[in-house]
Amino acid sequence: MLDHFSRPDADSHFFSGPGVSQMTDSGLSLTEFEKRIDVPDSYYGPRLKFPLTTADASALLDAFKNEELLHARYVLQLLHETRRVLKEMPNITHLSTSYSKEITVCGDLHGKLDDLLLIFYKNGLPSEKNPYVFNGDFVDRGDNSMEILIILFAFLLIYPNDLHLNRGNHEDYVMNVRYGFTREVLRKYKVHGKIILCLLEDVFSWLPLATVVDSKVLILHGGISDTTDLDFLNLFERNKVRSLMRPPKSVTDIKDRIKEKVPSTTPKKYGAHQNVSGKRKDISSSGSSPRRQSSSYAIAEEYQRLVKDSMSSGLLSATSVSDPDWPPEPTQKEWQQTLDILWSDPRSQRGCVPNKCRGGGCYFGPDITAKLFERYNLKMLIRSHECKQDGYEVGHGGKVITIFSASNYYEDGSNRGAYIKLNPDLSPRFIQYQVSKNTCRQNLQERVSTVEWSALKALREKIYAHKTELMEAFINKDHTGAGKLSVNDWVEVMESVLHLELPWRTLRSRLAQISPDGCIEYMTCFHNLKIGKPVEEQAQPALVETVCRFRKDLEMIFNFIDKDHSGLISLEEFHQTWRLFCVHTGMEMDNEAIDKLANSIDYNKDGNIDFNEFLEAFHVVQRLDKKANE
Repeated sequence: MLDHFSRPDADSHFFSGPGVSQMTDSGLSLTEFEKRIDVPDSYYGPRLKFPLTTADASALLDAFKNEELLHARYVLQLLHETRRVLKEMPNITHLSTSYSKEITVCGDLHGKLDDLLLIFYKNGLPSEKNPYVFNGDFVDRGDNSMEILIILFAFLLIYPNDLHLNRGNHEDYVMNVRYGFTREVLRKYKVHGKIILCLLEDVFSWLPLATVVDSKVLILHGGISDTTDLDFLNLFERNKVRSLMRPPKSVTDIKDRIKEKVPSTTPKKYGAHQNVSGKRKDISSSGSSPRRQSSSYAIAEEYQRLVKDSMSSGLLSATSVSDPDWPPEPTQKEWQQTLDILWSDPRSQRGCVPNKCRGGGCYFGPDITAKLFERYNLKMLIRSHECKQDGYEVGHGGKVITIFSASNYYEDGSNRGAYIKLNPDLSPRFIQYQVSKNTCRQNLQERVSTVEWSALKALREKIYAHKTELMEAFINKDHTGAGKLSVNDWVEVMESVLHLELPWRTLRSRLAQISPDGCIEYMTCFHNLKIGKPVEEQAQPALVETVCRFRKDLEMIFNFIDKDHSGLISLEEFHQTWRLFCVHTGMEMDNEAIDKLANSIDYNKDGNIDFNEFLEAFHVVQRLDKKANE
């Protein structure tokens, strides 16, 4: 992944105006938003109440699955509260696995909502017992950056001690123009978009810079350099770094250079893999290394180019450039230290050299990693920032791990996503996945199996086919003519007419309505039923029995194969279990045959076997056995 410095939406002044400054004031109360922004009766989306609850988070998840928007008032209230919470957090968050079984670490999401939903589906929602660390780059490139931020910020407010957010290089208001987030916000929130963007600029500046687990595992977005100082990074005022695309004036005198050069012609375009800095002369700076000089000059030059681009596109006015109201700026050291941890990449060669592909940060070798580990007594560095085909990569002798959670990053099928599970032993486990067109945005609270639905549909069709006999039996039992029966009477009728030994008491709520007194309104058994194709008498009831009678046994087998308990059986897990089975039974089966078997079970071809597919495979085998015995 090559992330180049990019054209800015604008300075803070892009959001200038008295209304904007009033609405983003940190001293504003939540009730002020209610007074200033009306929510019409025609709005049917989530209506948030603060403090938030898990019910609010679930409502947001359901709304976003249905492609609904959260109203601007609630967005601004959410951002206002998020900023308040973030301001109380340290630059570097310290966690411990002793208070939970495992910590989940996720990498770049880049606006891909389906990946986040799939992570929550596989791994569970954030909670006190299920802590998460999201390692930056939540926004840009994808279409649902705003929804991802809203979900993460909501869970942050609900579980501030259990969901942790690190800043990435794309949590930067200047980066967001080139890579799409700014336009996404303005498109979705036309009236209040500029206010939301202004508040987000402040929220991004308050995101913590790194996380340390058990004083041994360092988690940050990009990497390190030969001068990375964690003690220093933990102490400076991080909110001064509004954008790493704006180097301190003391380094480049950028304010004067912009005044002089902005009126010039349109800048030249550069290719996707071209170094944005190109050939450039060194700029002198007392006490700065050649790497520092090169990096600072590259970014200053690019920032100048981006400002001109923004002016030509109308996103930035000449007035705001020529006479800006500059906010407090970071020092050269603060800016450079932050740049290095958000933009750097590892390499196999020793040493620390400028990152010419990106135009900022550095490439750091295994010796640089070893030096930092020795200084701070660390064991592992988890970073993100780069797309990896398998969703993760291990380097520097197992000491540096790259985790990337946006699958299909370049195009469909280009890469898998992954996340890490860290246990108290600090041994990382990698869970991979890949969103496909067949991936369903299922309700996380109602994981109703598609196989169960198919089986129940077949059962309901059978009920409809025997409607006459059932109605006669129901009426004979209904001595009062109330249209309802006790559970015992209803079960007796179902068994005697349909001749199916099923757990009817368990199924009753799925087949009929239950009155307040606990009786079953038997007429509702025939509601909303349509006669479709004839149902085979043996096959479909067999599926019902498979689901209802043997589900617990099948779950035990499934969980045994699913060694990482991710909710999916990977091809590797399937191979391991099948090879063990072959050794135990003395059966010979080569890898190609095992692959074919796994692919035949993997109905949606996403590279994993879920429980629904597992149930269906069991049912197919059962049908074949019955035919063979006939």
